Amino acid sequence: MNPLFGISLKVCSVVVFMAMAALIKSTDGAVPAGEVVFFRSAFAIPVILVWLIWRGQLREGLYSRNPLGHVWRGLCGTSAMGLGFAALPLLPLPEVTAIGYAAPLLTVIFAAMFLGEEVRAFRIATVALGLIGVLIILSPRLSGVSDGAIDNGQAFGAMLVLTGAVFSALAQVFVRKLVTGEKVTAIVFYFSMTATVISLVTLPFGWVVPTAGTAAILVLAGLLGGVGQVLLTSSYRYAPASVVAPFEYASMVLALLVGYFVFSEVPTAVVLGGAAIVVAAGMLIIWRERQLGLERARQRQSMTPQG
Repeated sequence: MNPLFGISLKVCSVVVFMAMAALIKSTDGAVPAGEVVFFRSAFAIPVILVWLIWRGQLREGLYSRNPLGHVWRGLCGTSAMGLGFAALPLLPLPEVTAIGYAAPLLTVIFAAMFLGEEVRAFRIATVALGLIGVLIILSPRLSGVSDGAIDNGQAFGAMLVLTGAVFSALAQVFVRKLVTGEKVTAIVFYFSMTATVISLVTLPFGWVVPTAGTAAILVLAGLLGGVGQVLLTSSYRYAPASVVAPFEYASMVLALLVGYFVFSEVPTAVVLGGAAIVVAAGMLIIWRERQLGLERARQRQSMTPQG
């Protein structure tokens, strides 16, 4: 274990994923979301393959005991990705990022519903707090009014991101089931594979031939997506999830900076306030999980026979 190195990898993955999102947003909806998903997934595959070969894990990265589980995870994860990409041209980057934080909160609910995980009062309260923060962020958009003018496009974008968060949470539930019998490397590889194939289903619904500049941006976004996935996966090899997970919220700072300096987006006080509540709720859940993990470790240690 090397926690500092693990944290560094996690932060780097956040930076890379934010750069990917900024590149996709810069295309301003010139390419349909399904086509963007194809570029993001297909061009991530070579990066992941090189990583598996370098680690000497190509064989286990391609082996699966549960192909159907990867398909279900792929369907949910691809839906989440596509909805998020479709929302990027419609909403400011910080807003998309903040609403997306609903996913880990919803994962707690879905894990209790579908995996039978125990959810105590503390987690219920923090999830409720986080969802209140999400509703605060959504409130101006759901009213259809933005800066005093009716803007149904941004309301639609907000609903796309929120629906994407639901699918992202469902994807995490499938990942939790997969990790009990599948290698993490296989989960990473087959997600890109299934997302690439699933994205082709949208081909009849208006794919376009991108300009050379747009195509280059999308290819770069795909490569960055692969690099980000490798960095993210590697970070959990060097530090516990409870240590690296809080650094996911660095994406809010990056979204604010990129939104302001690249896209001239100034977040409202409502968005900032709601985002602060959502981040606080997420951090509380992570803290509580860490405390429970330490408690379970102490219990196991006390039950171990002493020589």
